Amino acid sequence: MENNHEGFGLYVIITRPTLPHSIIAEQCVKLGIKMLQLREKHLDDRQLLRVARELRSITKGTRTKLVINDRPDIAVLCDADYLHIGQDDISIEDARCIVGNMKIGLSTHSVSQAKEALRKNPDYIGFGPIHQTNAKAKPDAPVGTNQLKQVLSFSTVPVVAIGGIFPENIDQVLQTGAQNIAMVRYLMQTEFFTECAKMMMDKIKSYEYSTSTCC
Repeated sequence: MENNHEGFGLYVIITRPTLPHSIIAEQCVKLGIKMLQLREKHLDDRQLLRVARELRSITKGTRTKLVINDRPDIAVLCDADYLHIGQDDISIEDARCIVGNMKIGLSTHSVSQAKEALRKNPDYIGFGPIHQTNAKAKPDAPVGTNQLKQVLSFSTVPVVAIGGIFPENIDQVLQTGAQNIAMVRYLMQTEFFTECAKMMMDKIKSYEYSTSTCC
């Protein structure tokens, strides 16, 4: 199991993108982005599976891992690398019955949820929303950077900071020691995905470098 010091870096979540799904996946592979999640709740099952298989065909054999949100059945059918589930989704125990040894990430929205999640041995946890967000239909209350720092201090698996993260506030998040940053609207609501993603990757790497050389 990875520990929380092994960073994913920029974690891309595809939700109603301006660009085609395939273009985003191709650019993620080109940029060497490690985690690409498909989160398209508005698609019907056949559409979702088609898109998932399209992304899998692009990412398979690359360093870009495909994550399917919410749906263990779709994750298995498209041969994804990870399943990501939330607090209101199927339990991680039941999900394992469907996906077998596939890696699983689990969303958490409070320090207590993070502690409880770790008892279930996920491969990583998401924590947020750090800031106010409308990327979800029913967003949870913001947790802020202080709680993020607390979770980072005790987590034994990678922690992905998520929710309302943009260029103007990413420094606050990185200053907590977070190395895994999920972004949705900033990357999805633009035609300049590659440029935006590269800028954020460089920002995250600069913090990793300064942290590793300061001590």
